Amino acid sequence: MSDDHAPLDGSDHPERTGGHTNGEPAGERAARRPRTTDPLELGFTPRKPVPWLAPFLLISTGIRTLLAMLFGAYLDKRELQNSLDARVARQVGADGGLWLDYVADLGDGFNATYSVAYLLAQPELTVDGHRLPRAQTLVMGGDQVYPSAAYAEYENRCKGPYQAALPVTPPERPTLFAVPGNHDWYDGLTAFLRLFVRSRDRHFGGWDTGQSRSYFAVELPADWWLLGVDDQSGSYLDDPQLAYFDEVARRLGPESKIILAAPAPTWVKAAEHPTAYDSIDYFIRTIISPTGAKVRLLLSGDLHHYARYAGADRQLITCGGGGAYLYPTHKLPERIEVPPRDTLARRASRTRPYDLVARYPDAARSRRYGWGIFPRLPLRNPGFTTLLGTLHTLLMLAMAGVAANRAGGTEQRLFSVPLAAMLLVTVLGAALFAKPPSATGRRHARNWILGVGHGLAHVGLAAAGTWAWLSLPFYDWPWPLPVVAAAVLYGPVSGLVASQLVAAYLLVAGSLGVNVNELFAGQGIEDSKAFLRLRVDPDGTLTIYPVAVDRVARDWQVNPDQSPTASWLTPKTPLTPRLAEPPITLR
Repeated sequence: MSDDHAPLDGSDHPERTGGHTNGEPAGERAARRPRTTDPLELGFTPRKPVPWLAPFLLISTGIRTLLAMLFGAYLDKRELQNSLDARVARQVGADGGLWLDYVADLGDGFNATYSVAYLLAQPELTVDGHRLPRAQTLVMGGDQVYPSAAYAEYENRCKGPYQAALPVTPPERPTLFAVPGNHDWYDGLTAFLRLFVRSRDRHFGGWDTGQSRSYFAVELPADWWLLGVDDQSGSYLDDPQLAYFDEVARRLGPESKIILAAPAPTWVKAAEHPTAYDSIDYFIRTIISPTGAKVRLLLSGDLHHYARYAGADRQLITCGGGGAYLYPTHKLPERIEVPPRDTLARRASRTRPYDLVARYPDAARSRRYGWGIFPRLPLRNPGFTTLLGTLHTLLMLAMAGVAANRAGGTEQRLFSVPLAAMLLVTVLGAALFAKPPSATGRRHARNWILGVGHGLAHVGLAAAGTWAWLSLPFYDWPWPLPVVAAAVLYGPVSGLVASQLVAAYLLVAGSLGVNVNELFAGQGIEDSKAFLRLRVDPDGTLTIYPVAVDRVARDWQVNPDQSPTASWLTPKTPLTPRLAEPPITLR
């Protein structure tokens, strides 16, 4: 495969070696294959799915999000990237065409992440009768790691699984390009730049890394172009980035066709956040459109499912099924207008309608997944259940103190103060949960109604629990035995019951468009994953194969095939990929 990288000024630049010389494997790990699935043998620790409703994780994620919002401009390293090489890559296969993979939202639990990585790394897939050879180019579309951008998390949740999937660079030398998502930005892009933007050891498992900044431009066969932008979690496009793409635009013409990879599907989010699409619209309107080139395809992850909106001459595809928890498809709008008519931008492109023509999983299956919240919430988030049990135990003790002291004396007033505080914390916490502080969408009355109603339901549950507890002999025991009994007996039971109340709330609220993300994040569904395999033919035909995996593998074994490029681990039960919809053809 031709893999040329040329500076924007047109000067010569030697072809990359990708970290290997004279055919020797790239990277130290490739020299020794693991004999077992022990982390010491693998060189990384396979992780379980992130328990998104774990109390400490909720707090730390909220703090990180808040810090990113408050200090993102101070941590923004994009201006500094102006000192790095400004190169444009060229990717062309031996037959004059190219196979290209797109995967996003991948660095979560090992089973889901590695199932997708394993399929990406195989020499060939047969999917619904289509023979799909391994792609020569891999694009990671954002959120390569969860929950934070710590370097150790990148190793264990992203780089390690992909190293195990493709340990050594194969003869066709596949190249990797990555778009940073909001989770990649939580450390100001430090770990992302260390992994994907390097001047030496430019490999990521068996893939060579092909970009010199957090954004990139790749020339593909037949005047197709792949452009990956970095909008710093939806804020803006920096001046060095715009200058870079201004130079790229000099190579575009009326016959050029663009694939634009963005960090988030702002075309969908604009229905709730009218300004969400402004940066992408500005980029297309000021950089691409003046050249006469056409943006034929927009790609994004961020929402963890597959969805395609079709317009007159453009396809908008969300494919965030690389490993993170499943996000529902049954609440997607059937038609969107892009850009939205109510954008605040002073100038915007002409609004065009786009219809939802495909989604995976389908709406019916997505709704059925929602009902899984009842068993999965306590199982996936034991810390959250413990927090609920603690809250209800304190609430019960406060109520019991008031109920057991009928005389209106000082002792009752002392018990009444914590009860008032607990009631306030319960109702206010539930109201804020209905509209998380980090959310920036429009506030609706239903958010507050549902939130306050949810809080009052917990108060009612606590009152019922108090009545049941006072009917038992424990409360009359000498102090501190009642508190011990409450912690040992009442806490676990009330936590489990309260988790089912939260599950019922999430199911009802989700049907009304509130806490939809929490309804599915709380379940941590590993199945229903997806990625795209694209083929650019020498004649300019682009074919998109949306590959879906209904069930990821749970059990792994050391691969008996000891050839250098073979995956280290194979599933005990073979994966059975299929197409989420028939292939899409663009010309």
